[in-house]
Amino acid sequence: MIVLRTLILIGLLLLIAAPIGYFLGSASMAWMLVAGLSGLLLYHVIYLARLHHWAGLPRQRDLPIGFGSWGQAFDRIGRFMRQEGIERSETAAEMERLHAAVDLLPDGLVVLDRYDHVQWSNRAAQSLHGIFGTRRPIDHFVRQPEFIEYLRTGDFSTPVAMSLPNSPGRVFTLKIVPTSDAYRLLVTHEITETARLEQMRRDFVANVSHEIRTPLTVVAGFVETLIDVDLPPEERRRCLEMVLRQTATMQQLVNDLLTLASLEHTAEPAELTPIEIEALLQTLAADLRVVSAGKHQIDVVIDEPAAVLGSPSEIDSAIRNLLSNAVRYTPEGGTITASFRMHNSEGVIAVRDSGIGIAAEHLPRLTERFYRVERGRSRETGGTGLGLAIVKHVAQRHQCRLEIDSRPGSGSTFSLRIPAARLQRLSDQSTQDAPPSADPSGRQPVESASPA
Repeated sequence: MIVLRTLILIGLLLLIAAPIGYFLGSASMAWMLVAGLSGLLLYHVIYLARLHHWAGLPRQRDLPIGFGSWGQAFDRIGRFMRQEGIERSETAAEMERLHAAVDLLPDGLVVLDRYDHVQWSNRAAQSLHGIFGTRRPIDHFVRQPEFIEYLRTGDFSTPVAMSLPNSPGRVFTLKIVPTSDAYRLLVTHEITETARLEQMRRDFVANVSHEIRTPLTVVAGFVETLIDVDLPPEERRRCLEMVLRQTATMQQLVNDLLTLASLEHTAEPAELTPIEIEALLQTLAADLRVVSAGKHQIDVVIDEPAAVLGSPSEIDSAIRNLLSNAVRYTPEGGTITASFRMHNSEGVIAVRDSGIGIAAEHLPRLTERFYRVERGRSRETGGTGLGLAIVKHVAQRHQCRLEIDSRPGSGSTFSLRIPAARLQRLSDQSTQDAPPSADPSGRQPVESASPA
């Protein structure tokens, strides 16, 4: 358009110069053409100089004012700059929103160039690796030998797992994802919980295998003896009794595993039934007196009659495990007390013993599957290592809290704190008038609290 306008202007000059030259001569016409073209050239040179000067100024600059074709050119440049500015602002706003969203991600993200220099990192990566600034090699921030080897080999098909100095006790995977020839993305993902669950799985398999192998070894040994050796009736009976005890141990282990699997299958109990606490404790205490065979004094103390809303079988299993542990770890002649009291609108079912007690460092892990303070003693007393894990799951399903208070040589107290929503208080009169509640297994409660 500008070229066309210039050609038209030159054509006009020629049209004007032609009649003038006809009257004044060819020399005058030539001078007029030279003057006109020189003016036109000067016009363009001036605006070219202004354009060149404007192009060398900082980005925030005003366009020069032009006239004629240069005015139109400057107008177009102005419109282009305004449009570019709008698009640049929109792009910057979009990038800010993107960066803000990426900064909220828990995973660390680092953009690396082909030389593994940091080009950009999100907030999580800066916190995890201590990254600051750009254009620095990533190995200035992540210096673990396994990551340096990971970078050196260039095999990024699988991530590398490691712990980080800035996050002790946590485990992360670092994986480099190629995005183009010029850039790569380093992703840092936390797998602490996954690693913990995997370790629990390995421990669980190892513990179950070990717990089953021991009685199986005993059973196999006695069975071989019975097959190969002609034993007297008394010796044969002793071997069969040992086989029976070991099979009972394995059966109890399987039952406890099935109970745990059932408890973990759903978050809430299948039924909510009022269970009279006094009747339940009296029944369980009577059963444990039979197991104890008069070696322990087992008492029941009820401060206020009440019922707990829950699954009878699960509540029975939890308290039975607490009482069984108390009998198992209390020396002969010791005292075990099962009690219930109200405390700050909560109900507290407690099992207190005068046994060997537990050191403080073991208390946080007591409810782990197969965790034992003294492994040899636990096997001698017939424990499977799953009882307190069952108690913990029953407590969680009934919104209760399991509290443990124990000191070596001073006995232990295991308390189930029952929320008010799970309790029904029973008046003395209604308790006296009402028939005794049945045990969850269908047996009638035993009223006597005297030791067997």
